[in-house]
Amino acid sequence: MRLLIKGGHIVNEGRTQNGYIVIEDGVITEITKQQPVASFDETIDATGCYVLPGVIDDHVHFREPGLTQKADIDSESRAAAAGGVTTYFDMPNCVPQTTTLEALEEKFQLAAQKSHVNYSFFFGATNDNAALFAQLPENRIPGVKLFMGASTGNMLVDKQQALEHIFKTCKLPLMSHCEDTDIINRNMANAQEAWGEDPPVGLHAMIRSEEACLASTRKAVELAKKYGTRLHVAHISTAEELELFESNHHSQFPQITAEACLGHLYFSQLDHERLGAKIKVNPSIKTPVDQFLLREALNDGHITVVATDHAPHLLEQKQGGCVKAASGMPMIQFSLVTMLELVDNGVLSIERLVELMCHHPARLFGVERRGFLCEGYQADVVIVRPHSPWRVTKDVILSKCGWSPMEGHDYQWQVERTLCNGHTVYEKGCVDDTYIGEAVTFNHSFFNFHH
Repeated sequence: MRLLIKGGHIVNEGRTQNGYIVIEDGVITEITKQQPVASFDETIDATGCYVLPGVIDDHVHFREPGLTQKADIDSESRAAAAGGVTTYFDMPNCVPQTTTLEALEEKFQLAAQKSHVNYSFFFGATNDNAALFAQLPENRIPGVKLFMGASTGNMLVDKQQALEHIFKTCKLPLMSHCEDTDIINRNMANAQEAWGEDPPVGLHAMIRSEEACLASTRKAVELAKKYGTRLHVAHISTAEELELFESNHHSQFPQITAEACLGHLYFSQLDHERLGAKIKVNPSIKTPVDQFLLREALNDGHITVVATDHAPHLLEQKQGGCVKAASGMPMIQFSLVTMLELVDNGVLSIERLVELMCHHPARLFGVERRGFLCEGYQADVVIVRPHSPWRVTKDVILSKCGWSPMEGHDYQWQVERTLCNGHTVYEKGCVDDTYIGEAVTFNHSFFNFHH
């Protein structure tokens, strides 16, 4: 199959230029300013659109196996395709947890039958499974996930000796969820004393506090420095935490990097008044000042990657306050258009968006031949159209949970088409659910951090 994408504004490696992309058998073979004279099986007219690399979301919870009443690989990878996400890395807190080699292999087998975009899976650290790290298939997974705070699925690792052993023995990227459980428990007890057993959701940021995040992130950074671990801290939510990270340069990343997630960039805790527990996530969404400074950090290099932490729950599980309402929200279908809204609002440039959502996840985790629009790379491509208003209604939501905090929101950007390995997996409202994506491969030695 020979495809031609013509007429679009191609955004790649800090530049936007008009040109033509030639794709053969799922691989980009040519990017040129001159119209190629060869014949093509299909020509995609991208006039008036921006042509971006497919988004790589390094942080999703697709809930399979074991929690498939909320979501599954089939449904959530459809939502990914509709959102311009062509690759995702799924987290280990499913049932059974992805903390054994057998459970990891089972997820790969499920995805090979059901995932409509490209995929890989984090292995989960526990208090006693660090001996397995040496047996992990390094070229097939992005890294190891460590919960240094209790969250959904209760995979908390809080024994100092276990933490030291994990940081010492993990040679792959170590991605950590950082919240101090003792501080949270103390805050919760105080809130319950004042407000009863299920304090209102507006207090979530007071309970899962800035102090809880900062204490845990500081501890993770100290351990990573002690042992030379490649640490990637998930979902930074406070301005204070940003000061623990070096700014990354275009040519290389520091040893310790930070991820920001959409919820903390787009919402502040004031939005609980309007959206209630729909935006209850762990770590909590903090103040407007934190939101503002996280947005600033997208440009100054303190944030390396933007992801979703896509975490569906059924709507009935999102009812109640700080105790009863589940934490997590589905965002993968709307992540790219939401970030493009921030581009329109002057928060960042479209070139910077592509660095944070496509190039950086690929480089940070050593993803082979994805994340860029380059000759010889897999043709993971998303075509987005500006000035194309539409509203999020229930019927467009593809996540199995059937709701979104963005319901009723008007967007000005639209994902027109998503190509995964050169195959059109999404076009104008339709997902090709006969298509199955590929398992991503990694070369972790690509990553060269500076001390």
